[in-house]
Amino acid sequence: MKSRRDFLLKIGGSALTLPLVSALTPAQAAVLPETSPVADKQLRVVLVGLGSYAERVATAMKDCKIAKLVGGVTGTPEKVGKWSDKFGLDKANFYDYKDFEKIKDNPNIDAVYITLPNSMHHEYTLRAAKMGKHVICEKPMSVSVKQAQEMIAACKKANVKLYIGYRLHFEPYTRELIRMRESGELGKIMHVNTYDGFKSGNPNQWRLKKALAGGGALMDVGIYCINGARYATGEEPIWVSAEEAKTDPIKFKEVDETVTWQMGFPSGVIASCSTTYNFNNFERLYVIGEKGFVELGPAFGYGPMKGRTHKGEMSWDTTKMHQTWQMDGMADCILNGKPEPNISGEEGLKDMKVIEAIYKSIAAGGKKVPV
Repeated sequence: MKSRRDFLLKIGGSALTLPLVSALTPAQAAVLPETSPVADKQLRVVLVGLGSYAERVATAMKDCKIAKLVGGVTGTPEKVGKWSDKFGLDKANFYDYKDFEKIKDNPNIDAVYITLPNSMHHEYTLRAAKMGKHVICEKPMSVSVKQAQEMIAACKKANVKLYIGYRLHFEPYTRELIRMRESGELGKIMHVNTYDGFKSGNPNQWRLKKALAGGGALMDVGIYCINGARYATGEEPIWVSAEEAKTDPIKFKEVDETVTWQMGFPSGVIASCSTTYNFNNFERLYVIGEKGFVELGPAFGYGPMKGRTHKGEMSWDTTKMHQTWQMDGMADCILNGKPEPNISGEEGLKDMKVIEAIYKSIAAGGKKVPV
């Protein structure tokens, strides 16, 4: 899997057959990603940071029904004209980082989506909350547990929503895995194996600078493994044990290169996980239960997803961009009060607690560390 911000979506073929909605629980059906949500109005969103991932979100939002991109925030003036022309946006809804707070006075903006480097998530979430705008923040939500807690507190105080960009919680293959686990079709979960990574290119990119990224592969794509193991078990880990391998100490001087860890859950399940910035073809989520299994691979990238279970090949729609499902799904939650499928700030905080525990274990030579 390539970087979540640089990987280009490649889709081919026609839409696949969808399972019946009646197979889902009421809570899942309420936010089913392949349905077309409706609302009396649209959730009007500006993107904060107009990089490659923001462009992916903007492209996906062209197909949204109740989420609408209306503008952006950038420190590069020439991007305003480019984005305005490409996405049909009003230049009046574009802002510089210096005048970010002026968004407060724009009644045509309901929410901001922060797609900046990790270390900037905290600052702009707090600033957005003070303006009374809903916040969608890319993952990882912060670079520390303390920051995550402050972000949650700020949004609660301002009475605005804080959602983390967990697009997979709206994606059909992932949703089917969760449904099978919740319905008992897999039986008692016995083991989870999950890994995700890619070979990092440009040695000067912000992801390799700790001041901007907060960490390396673990922060960037390892978080998919953590979140995946959590929704595959339906439990929260109580301990971790981790080690790092670093084959290029110059390129990865400031951040982690390859991390392998285990997570222990209250039921006794142990998840074996790994993430890397050093090689490709490394993406899988395998859940084994007493009655069956689910294997997704690719499991975390932008698509198309693939999967199989003890019942055979999985067959879900792969024609939509994940961010289309995500943005319409989040808008549905805000505008229609639909149940939130593990996308809240509290969900992001849980992953941050695991990330901090993993780094502590690495520093302690691989010893078990409580989460």
